[in-house]
Amino acid sequence: MRPLAVTTERPGRFSARTLASRRPLLTPALAIALAVSPSWADNPPAPPTTQPTTQPAKVQRDDAAAEKLGWRLAVQAYSFNRYSFFEAVDKAASVGLKYIEAYPGQRLKPGSDLKLDHNMSDETMAEMKKKLADTGLTLVNYGVVNLGRTEADHRKVFEFARKIGIETLVTESYSTTEMDDKLCAEFGVNIALHNHPGRKPDTVLTAAKDRSKRIGACADTGHWMRTDIKPIDGIRLLAGRIVSLHFKDLNKFGSGAHDVVWGTGAGNAKAVLGELARQGFRGVFSIEYEYNWTSSLPEIAECVKAFDRMAAEILAERAAATTQPEAARP
Repeated sequence: MRPLAVTTERPGRFSARTLASRRPLLTPALAIALAVSPSWADNPPAPPTTQPTTQPAKVQRDDAAAEKLGWRLAVQAYSFNRYSFFEAVDKAASVGLKYIEAYPGQRLKPGSDLKLDHNMSDETMAEMKKKLADTGLTLVNYGVVNLGRTEADHRKVFEFARKIGIETLVTESYSTTEMDDKLCAEFGVNIALHNHPGRKPDTVLTAAKDRSKRIGACADTGHWMRTDIKPIDGIRLLAGRIVSLHFKDLNKFGSGAHDVVWGTGAGNAKAVLGELARQGFRGVFSIEYEYNWTSSLPEIAECVKAFDRMAAEILAERAAATTQPEAARP
């Protein structure tokens, strides 16, 4: 899908093969349609307008360890791209999340033609902020968004970020300049450079060279896996330049891989989190679950539990290491 009224890099940037990881399993009839008409991959069926009839009751989390580490767990609303942003907010709250990352182009609420993007009116932004406040969620990031070519283009997105309270703009506009540094400082907003499949971690280092620490990586660990890069290697390479993460664990490396509950896949999730703790990373981890699109909420809930559990284990292991006699430490 190409951008319409809004420039955005999120939907439709992949080949048909890559898109297989971003949509539910095809029925035989749809598989035939895809084979006959390759353009189907760029024009997926319209999302349903109703949400599943059953949702888990809102859960209480024990995220004390994550908070001590300076980690905030969010969900990328793209995980719920078959639904509206308001529905995504409700789903996030139901699994105990406090933060959410928005993306441009999502339908704002059920039964409405309004789209969430940086062109929204002040009235629509106020409605969006009220929904977040009523639900107890904080909007932290926005993207993947094309910042445009001119300073006026960039400034428009930064103005939106300030009005709505966003702290980080996630983009693949890698041609950073002194203008970006100036806008980041003026608005108090970060730029996080995201990686879709094929983009290697060192491209962030090149783009962020000579830029302020407000410009760095939005490390998408799942897309690294699809590019046959071990997440822990990418995290080590980007030490000190990570602004935020689209954190994932996949069932395997390479093409055709799909999201699984954190800690059950091939991405060595706990070791990656341990390395981030070692680096002293403090920031946002966004769950971006791109599998089982209309029934992923239970799996996302398990990712939340796994994150809290692994954070607690990492914190306990660090505490134990500091209390060991020096001779006994590894």
